[in-house]
Amino acid sequence: MDFRAILMGIAFAIMWSSAFTSARIIVADASPLLALSARYLVSGLLGVGIALALGQSWRLTPAQWRATIIFGILQNAVYLGFNFVAMQTVQASMASIIASTMPLLVAFASWVIYREKLKPLAIAGLIAGLIGVTLIMAARISGGVDLTGVFYCLIGLLALTAATLMVRDATSGGNFLMVVGLQMFAGFVVLAIATAILETPRINPTLSLALAFAYTCLVPGLLATFVWFWLVNRVGATRAATFHFINPFFGVAIAALLLSEPLGSRDILGVTIIALGILAVQLSRQKKRT
Repeated sequence: MDFRAILMGIAFAIMWSSAFTSARIIVADASPLLALSARYLVSGLLGVGIALALGQSWRLTPAQWRATIIFGILQNAVYLGFNFVAMQTVQASMASIIASTMPLLVAFASWVIYREKLKPLAIAGLIAGLIGVTLIMAARISGGVDLTGVFYCLIGLLALTAATLMVRDATSGGNFLMVVGLQMFAGFVVLAIATAILETPRINPTLSLALAFAYTCLVPGLLATFVWFWLVNRVGATRAATFHFINPFFGVAIAALLLSEPLGSRDILGVTIIALGILAVQLSRQKKRT
């Protein structure tokens, strides 16, 4: 893995982790599904517009169309939809920790569903991840965390895991930005319908809402997704996923810095154990595929 890929991987982790803090700010002043559908409309228009300006084509490969539909529905609408609703009552750090365990769940599901053999290092990583999550959850539950919100985060995690398992090696063929933009449109359509059926729109126009909305459209919404596709195409999905191990650190650090969310010693210990578990799982998969 070259130095440029490492820098891009770290940048992706920071952008991905910051999305939970910006979402927490947004849902304080706007109804979650309305805000998220608007985000995807704006990000989709920007993504497709820039892609067309760069000469990228609407003609995608079958794998890219599959990725567009699956990720648009499962990742953009279901995963983030449930997370935005959850973050009305769940802290951004908690939501980021739950979501960051996705590589562990993917490894476990690959073992159960696809019968992939797990090396001892991967098994140790899964166990470490479970221990880390248990530590954090025990501390948060004793502190009065909203269990309904946690449940919504877990549903989102399952949707993200399913999308990852269903779409493998679907980023080849170029047109990265076009794929990203069309995924945003797919998420917008699903969420717009959900907003009309399930939600009473609410907006309290504030400067913090405007800044957080602009940031989440441009950075986690568009730039981070494009960087992820670029990274996967450059170093492969397995190596790219290694960067997920630093997501728990950035997630809790950004939330503590910008939202003044409390960060206890058990949280730090749990995050460290989860990160080591993710790293162990991803390193074992790298060795398996080299």
